[in-house]
Amino acid sequence: MTQSKPWHEDDSFWLTWGPVLFRENRVNAAIQEVDKILSLVTIPSTACILDLCCGVGRHSLELARRGFRVTGVDRTSDYLKQASEKATEEGLDIEFIQDDMRTFCRPDSFDVTLNLFTSFGFFKDQSEDRKVVLNVYRSLRNDGVFILDMSGKEIIARTFQERAWNEADGVIWLQERKLSQDWSWIENRWILLKENRRYEDNLGHRLYSAAELKTLLESCGFKDINIYGDFDGNPYDHTAHRLVAVAHKRKDGNR
Repeated sequence: MTQSKPWHEDDSFWLTWGPVLFRENRVNAAIQEVDKILSLVTIPSTACILDLCCGVGRHSLELARRGFRVTGVDRTSDYLKQASEKATEEGLDIEFIQDDMRTFCRPDSFDVTLNLFTSFGFFKDQSEDRKVVLNVYRSLRNDGVFILDMSGKEIIARTFQERAWNEADGVIWLQERKLSQDWSWIENRWILLKENRRYEDNLGHRLYSAAELKTLLESCGFKDINIYGDFDGNPYDHTAHRLVAVAHKRKDGNR
């Protein structure tokens, strides 16, 4: 299958895979994930939170239910429509904005920015990853916090499978993976078998080790960067499940 544009800019990709990426159990998991984030990082009840690449709004909605002021940003209009309809249904006041994470910047506006579920590193030009981090840095207020969650390079090295498949609710998801560029990039071939139809897409993203991610964050001005192996605050070691970075914008920053 030939894609006319990068997979992350292709609305048909997100529409096809949305029901797989945001299954009911994944949406419901946001409750526990927010619990853990609030245990990991002290966030004032008055905080203004940016959910960057918010998808269908599973974390935005849960944070708003707990009284936080929330802005959700995503490039996929259908996801934002779903999130907005759910917020209206629950009487939640959430600002949803359609924008690309490479361009969204609202200087000195947020106390916390979240980028979760490996929603980072999509771009073949690594300078665009840096642009995203700089946008986040500028959008945070002094003493603001950036919480970034992904599958780290070390974890992938430990658990790598060239091929895998999952089946749930009558849907079969086949995955084929290939590492390239000296372990800095992973190519994925996804096939979806659903209701007697077959869908196929190719997608890739950059792989970051903990040290590489920390260096990127530091180069953009962040300080006091802590790396964890999950949202429970466990060490990032050989047992880590996720790569979770918690980075701070301090008052003496000059960017």
